[in-house]
Amino acid sequence: MTNRVSLIGAPSDIGAGTRGASMGPEALRVAQIQTMLESQGLHVLDRGDLRGPANPQRGPVDGYRHLEEVTQWNRAVHDAVYGELADSRLPILLGGDHSLSIGSISATARHCRERGRKLRVLWLDAHADFNTNVLTPSGNIHGMPVACLCGLGPKSLIDMSGRVPAIEAKSLRQIGIRSVDQGEKRLVHEVGLEVFDMRFIDEAGMRQTLATALESLDRDTHLHVSFDVDFLDPEIAPGVGTTVPGGPSYREAQLCMEMIADTGQLGSLDIMELNPSLDVRNRTAEVAVDLVASLFGKSTLMRREAAPEPMPSLLRVV
Repeated sequence: MTNRVSLIGAPSDIGAGTRGASMGPEALRVAQIQTMLESQGLHVLDRGDLRGPANPQRGPVDGYRHLEEVTQWNRAVHDAVYGELADSRLPILLGGDHSLSIGSISATARHCRERGRKLRVLWLDAHADFNTNVLTPSGNIHGMPVACLCGLGPKSLIDMSGRVPAIEAKSLRQIGIRSVDQGEKRLVHEVGLEVFDMRFIDEAGMRQTLATALESLDRDTHLHVSFDVDFLDPEIAPGVGTTVPGGPSYREAQLCMEMIADTGQLGSLDIMELNPSLDVRNRTAEVAVDLVASLFGKSTLMRREAAPEPMPSLLRVV
């Protein structure tokens, strides 16, 4: 895991149904994400914000809203993330709606193929994001990124990495899922996605969930984390456009991030769907930054790897 980190802002909400996620990158900066990362001993470059088309606020065409604009944004994201990985830097994508992860993960998959490395994607989200233009009436592409990455979607999005599918379903683990449409659920089962929904977490606990999701991870595996802020329970993270009650608690989320950090394999990160227009005094951005601190090694516990040498008895010395 490199200590050279790059922040890439993607201020777009074109793929979402609710406006406001375009302000997410600046909210994360206001919450001092760069200062926090530097306090962890990382060398951080803020590359600023990518540029792309404005939100036209049109209805769906052939089942997709804003397909051309979403594609343009994702190409910009792909090129930026790929460039940072090629320079041996760890890219952090500051979103923006979750459709932008098509570009981010496509770039990561391309990089891994060229380096002969394996890829593991952890998708932390309340939603499976496995809709298609046939399944969803809204046409919002932020509900389709996992399907697109697995090869189910429009050509302009599914072949962005240079290969279809960009990733194999077996390389992805979804954690925290609690909102899945019926048609989407059937499709998830058909392709064999490994999903750790909230019932699994309730029954097995977050520790066992992460242990299973990270199983077989080795030093030749690039770990990509795509963190949708609605993964968290809305009681602690209200600033998202698609809140779903019953998500992980603050402590569960901290443990999740700490266990990912323990692998030492994190290679790229998305922070998505933060919507400051729905937040309370930037509270959700601050929670997200705090969790990312744990993802980069900040621990809430003081742990000893081995018992210290016994101190000499003062009485014996006397």
